[in-house]
Amino acid sequence: MRCPRSGRSRLLLPWLLVLLFVAGNAGCRTRPIAVEPVLVIHGGAGVPSKSELTPEGDRAYREGLTEALVAGHAVLRQGGSSLDAVTAAVRVLEDNPLFNAGRGAALNRDGVAELDSAVMDGATLKAGAVAGVRTVRNPVDAARKVMERTPHVLLAGSGAEAFAVSAGLPVVSNAYFITEARRRQLQEILDAPSRRAALPASVGFGTVGAVALDRSGHLAAATSTGGLAGKLPGRIGDSPLIGSGTWADDATCAVSSTGQGEFFIRYAVAHDIAARMAHGGRSVDAAAREVVLGTLVKAGGEGAVIVLDRRGRFSMPYNSEGLFRGWIGSDGIPHTAIHER
Repeated sequence: MRCPRSGRSRLLLPWLLVLLFVAGNAGCRTRPIAVEPVLVIHGGAGVPSKSELTPEGDRAYREGLTEALVAGHAVLRQGGSSLDAVTAAVRVLEDNPLFNAGRGAALNRDGVAELDSAVMDGATLKAGAVAGVRTVRNPVDAARKVMERTPHVLLAGSGAEAFAVSAGLPVVSNAYFITEARRRQLQEILDAPSRRAALPASVGFGTVGAVALDRSGHLAAATSTGGLAGKLPGRIGDSPLIGSGTWADDATCAVSSTGQGEFFIRYAVAHDIAARMAHGGRSVDAAAREVVLGTLVKAGGEGAVIVLDRRGRFSMPYNSEGLFRGWIGSDGIPHTAIHER
C-alpha cells in the first residue's frame, strides 16, 4: 500500500526547490539579461587647445573616432561579444597615427616607441596585458592572447614580444610606429626641459580605449597607449595595470582611463570607480565624476575615464583641456566629441 504524502513533506517541498535553485546558480556572479548594445571609446585626454586645433585637424580626429566606433559596433550588431567589440575598436585606433597608441605612439627619451595594452572580460574577470613592447603591431591583440592562452595577466618586454610571435601575431620594426610629428614632439621636450614644467600636462600623454556592453549583458574594456612623451625607457603607466587604467566587471562597470598614469596607479582609479558603485551605491556618473573631478584633482592628476555600466549608462568625465571620445548605441549612429562638455 502506498503511503500518503504527509503535510510536513508538502511544506518542505517549496524550500527544497529554493535551495536547488540557489545551489544551481551559486557560480553565477550576475545573471545576464538581453540589452541593447553600447560602445564607448576614447582617443586620449592629451588634446590640443581649441585655438590650436584646426578645422582640418578636428575633422581628422572625428573621422578616426568614427571609424573605430563603426568597427566595434559592427561586431555588436552581428551579436558578437563585448570583448570582440572593444578589441576591434582599439585596433583601429592603434593603426591611426593621430592617436597615441600603436602607429603614432609617443616616444621615450631615447626616441623609441614602447607600447602598453590591456583587455578585461567583465563576465569572468579574466584579463590580459602587455607592457613595454616595441615590435608588436597591435598590442591589444597581444593582450587578448595573454588572457586567452596563458595563466598570466601581464607579460612585459622581450618576453611579451616572444609570446606574440609564438601566438602568430604580426610584428614590425620599431620604426613602423614612429611618425614625424612624434619626433618633433620629443625634440621640443628635450630642447626645453626647463620649459617643460610650464607646458600643459596633457602635451605629453594620450591613450586610446574602449568599453562595451553586448546583447547578452556582458561588459568588457580595452586600453592601449604609447605612454608619456619623453618618458624614461622602461616606464610603464596605468593602461596595462588591471584596476588602475583598465577594469571590467558585469556586476558594476567597465572602465578605460587616460591621463597621467602615475596618479591613476596610485589611486587605483578604475577599480575605485567600480568599488564606489558596488559598495557605495553610486551611479556610474556619480562614481566616475567623484574620482576624476574629485580624487584626481585634489591629488594634482590630470586625465579622464570612460565608464559604462551593465544597463548601458555611461559617463566620460575629464579634468583636462578636452577628451577625444565617442559613443554609439543600438541605432548605429556614431557620436564624437573633443572639447564639448
